[in-house]
Amino acid sequence: MGTVWRAHDEVLHREVAVKEVRAPAGLPAAEIERMYTRLEREAWAAARVANRNVVTVYDVAHEDGRPWIVMELIRGIALSDLLDAEGPLSPQRAAHIGAEVLAALRAAHTAGVLHRDVKPGNVLMANDGRVVLTDFGIATVEGSSALTMTGEVIGSPEFLAPERALGRTPGPESDLWSLGVLLYAAVEGNSPFRHDTPLSTLRAVVDEELPPPFRAGPLAPVIEGLLRKDPADRVPAEQAEQDLRLIGAGGTPRTGTSAYSPTVTAFPGPSDTPPRPVPASAATRPSAARAEAASPNPPATDARPSPSSRDWPRWPSPWRD
Repeated sequence: MGTVWRAHDEVLHREVAVKEVRAPAGLPAAEIERMYTRLEREAWAAARVANRNVVTVYDVAHEDGRPWIVMELIRGIALSDLLDAEGPLSPQRAAHIGAEVLAALRAAHTAGVLHRDVKPGNVLMANDGRVVLTDFGIATVEGSSALTMTGEVIGSPEFLAPERALGRTPGPESDLWSLGVLLYAAVEGNSPFRHDTPLSTLRAVVDEELPPPFRAGPLAPVIEGLLRKDPADRVPAEQAEQDLRLIGAGGTPRTGTSAYSPTVTAFPGPSDTPPRPVPASAATRPSAARAEAASPNPPATDARPSPSSRDWPRWPSPWRD
């Protein structure tokens, strides 16, 4: 959605990240306005969440008729890049990362914000030890008007919750599903519902059972609890965070969560085959900032391209809104 620049705040004398969005040539004026509104909404959403695991927004300023977000410069590496470099993580390490991301999500949900784009490319592993959730570019804020057009599905299909794939109203449980996919990918090395096309991926999210995680160890019940098709059946965020922190500390939770029970729902639209039956039992300011170096697409780190719209190199490019 844009470029994040490393910059120097000449008033406060500190390094910052400045996010810029440039409209493609020929884009209709209404679409340009929607793009700029979404950028301002991103800053508003992130600024509502006061949590150490969420990127800090300092300011939004307008220059040349365009909004710019001035935010914390995070030095580190994206989780997607870490997984590419090191391969699948141990359940203990993945659980620690998941607990920190979930803490960020719980703070966001308390503030009335749904992130809607939780994935490894939007999680930064900071050099100071923090795990930071970034890129609130498609987040929704409680009480605000929608920026998505009717029938439009935005986000990365393989991380999309079934209710979002079906066009239903998402809730906090939709972010929990995305976290479950992230954890599965972190320990197994692949996304559980990824197919060759966006449509086939969305169908898999809605219709297919979760492939059993073989490397997850004590993390498996948490992953399975987050990836229940029915949002109401997903493990509560508080319980999930407790279990993740225990696993991250080397323990094994006594989870009372029942085994994964896939809910198979027919995907809307014509199909050559009838839907399968449901099993009976079985989710700064730009004017005061001097640009010093560039990296494409948010969120930024000081030394590498921002991964917010970057793909996992092992997989084909994810589909963007």
